[in-house]
Amino acid sequence: MRMPWHQGDVLDLASVGVRVDSLTDLSAISGGLGARLTAIRAQAVAFKQEFLGTGTPDSVTTCDLVTLPYPTRFGLFRASRAIAPFLAITNRMLVIRWRESDGTPRVLLFEPSDVELGRYTPYFDKLVERTPDMVSKRMVTEHGTVVEHLSRLGIDPAEVDYLMFDHLHTQDLRRWIGTTTHQADLGEQPKPVFPRAKVIVQRDELAAMADLHPMQRPWYQPGAYRDVSPESFLPIDGSVVLGPGVAVVKTPGHVFGNQSLVLQTSTGVWVSSENVIAAECLTPEFSRMPGIARWAREWGQEIVLNANTIETTVDQYNSIILEKTLADRSQRDSRFVQFFPSSELTAAWTNPGTSPTFTHGAITHR
Repeated sequence: MRMPWHQGDVLDLASVGVRVDSLTDLSAISGGLGARLTAIRAQAVAFKQEFLGTGTPDSVTTCDLVTLPYPTRFGLFRASRAIAPFLAITNRMLVIRWRESDGTPRVLLFEPSDVELGRYTPYFDKLVERTPDMVSKRMVTEHGTVVEHLSRLGIDPAEVDYLMFDHLHTQDLRRWIGTTTHQADLGEQPKPVFPRAKVIVQRDELAAMADLHPMQRPWYQPGAYRDVSPESFLPIDGSVVLGPGVAVVKTPGHVFGNQSLVLQTSTGVWVSSENVIAAECLTPEFSRMPGIARWAREWGQEIVLNANTIETTVDQYNSIILEKTLADRSQRDSRFVQFFPSSELTAAWTNPGTSPTFTHGAITHR
């Protein structure tokens, strides 16, 4: 499938932010996979010291979008001994506001999923086909749309500068950034809800979407990108500081072009992505969920992956160590770090054995 950024088309697009030189491409490090892990720990410490001096954004607000089922064997990898085949995760959007040094206001939406169109992701589309409507309604709870949340916060969509996702699994952005032609399934050529916004994405992921591997296909909607303008994207290579206390850090593994949001707030440093689905997956020794602590101890693993796709598992492990090293300890419970899963494990009576030991629920910074 030809994408708008096929071959070198996207290479001339502008980048964004200030490049982070202390976080390098680990594939260039010699000495094997263990050497990469050692390197990422050291690089994380160095970057954190730099990042702490960048300041803080004006505000960070959490907005719940939808709670939905997700296979336990994906979300908790091989560690869980829960009898429930599914657990529940809550997808959330973060709204981050800051001002540039010249006073220019900025608004970033992290994980602003179009939940309605996201349902047509091949994996979830097939899951819905196999699930009776009555059961589906009990398992899925919609909390509010992206536009509804922005209205509540008093933010005009035209004020939004950036849209960002940790990766583009399930995402259909046509209504957010518009299309170049009529869309038969939407019954219109949608005008962009966010006319000024650019999508910050790793160039690696854009390249991968042009020719998906069979293991990737269940999780992407590549057809939804056929008629979007490449000018709507800001491709980056690696990690950048976007503004005071706001950074994008490349965390490959879950997908090749995975990226994480790093925030400096009034409670310290937070990191957000979907690399894991619960804070305790970064300190599994403190988990009370069946099997988690024992598995981590027996296998010598210090984290528990979210592994619906295993593109480069070792890289994902190392990326999570980067996130774990960057994040500060929670002020509510110091056993856990301030890692905020963009899809956070949520207790549900229908899913025994998957109730999290600890949840963040939200990031609040004013």
